[in-house]
Amino acid sequence: MLNDAQTFFDQFDRKDITTLWLQASQSALKVKNGNVGKWSAALDLITPDKKGVASVAKPFISITSSTSSQTQLNEGLSKLMPWRKGPFLIDDLALESEWQGDMKWQRLEKHIKPLKDRKILDVGAGNGYFTLRMALEGAQLALGIEPFLLFNYQYKAIKSLMSNCKAAHLLPIRLEDMAPAPIFDSVFSMGVLYHQRDHMLHLQQLRKMMTAEGELILETLIVDGPRDHTLIPQDRYARMRNVHCLPSVETLVSWLEGAEFNHIKVINVCKTTIEEQRRTKWIGENSASLEDFLDPSDDNLTIEGLPAPKRVIVIAQK
Repeated sequence: MLNDAQTFFDQFDRKDITTLWLQASQSALKVKNGNVGKWSAALDLITPDKKGVASVAKPFISITSSTSSQTQLNEGLSKLMPWRKGPFLIDDLALESEWQGDMKWQRLEKHIKPLKDRKILDVGAGNGYFTLRMALEGAQLALGIEPFLLFNYQYKAIKSLMSNCKAAHLLPIRLEDMAPAPIFDSVFSMGVLYHQRDHMLHLQQLRKMMTAEGELILETLIVDGPRDHTLIPQDRYARMRNVHCLPSVETLVSWLEGAEFNHIKVINVCKTTIEEQRRTKWIGENSASLEDFLDPSDDNLTIEGLPAPKRVIVIAQK
């Protein structure tokens, strides 16, 4: 899975740092996981005679002119469920993921610095849908990091179908596994902050990865309320176990100020809808999605009686 990583990292100036990142990735891949055999077999089914060309055909990342067997492709991709991020269109096969990633991208793309020729870090990248979008926007380098191994196999499957997007790569590590180096022009942390036990540490780690002129694009769950207001779920939030703290927008801004970010701008606040996060056949047997996580009599509340998911996008400079 790391065969092409060295070529990717040869483009960075800091070989001392990238060597440590690769070592951390190799250690992560050695962790025993009983599903690896099944996921590897899925990749064996997805072996195109000719790689296709990837482009954006909203809302999809589209891959055309691939010569994969559609039967084998469908079988291989199905063995890698659940598909959370996407969607993808591979010739005539529409892989409708749980999340409509293009909706999030449209909310931020006109507000961020153009990604062309920039070095980009995508933290908590999942299967690399947004990492690939960044590469298709002309990034010089787009590095995604994602510790969940299944999502790394999904990325490998999709990337194996592409002849382009060589600027994109995904590593199976967490941000805290990366030796810090201020070499990224744009750093994305989307859907990650609320999973952190120490939100300030996460923000500080993000800042350490940014160049002096770097830009942070942060997307996270929030709740309504004044400065210093937070929601700390006692158990689950929208049936998620690992949600530690949801700030108000003003509280989030104060956290960023405390982490020494500047020029902080809130560019979007919106309620998550069942159009953006929805059930599809590509999330497998456990097909529950947002509508199952909300109070059936009041969609302003989660099933636990907490405020329903609302998200903010904030841009900040180092």
